[in-house]
Amino acid sequence: QVQLVESGGGLVQAGGSLRLSCAASGRTFSSYAMAWFRQAPGKEREFVGGINWSGYSTLYADSVKGRFTISRDNAKNTVSLQMNSLKPEDTAVYYCAARPGTAVLNFRNGYAYWGQGTQVTVSS
Repeated sequence: QVQLVESGGGLVQAGGSLRLSCAASGRTFSSYAMAWFRQAPGKEREFVGGINWSGYSTLYADSVKGRFTISRDNAKNTVSLQMNSLKPEDTAVYYCAARPGTAVLNFRNGYAYWGQGTQVTVSS
């Protein structure tokens, strides 16, 4: 069982940066692949990026490649999402997700544990 708590959301102007963090409970954090998803009003929840258990393998959605970076610290049970060059279309609630195992999956049903979400709003 893993409990996830996101933080770091807020309001930022287009072109700015934000860093989201996700704190995980449990002593087996390093055995989980982690990911970030987002959901804009009226839209489906979509994959943003993911990282495997060791942190050496990452996967990103095409829409955020080159702008967002995901990282993890297994000693601190945290995963982060650095978001640069933000655009108004990045506005959404961002969710941290976890799945037991090594593989990063880019679909919602692949993840068993979810945080409550944090709002990111990018103004034009």
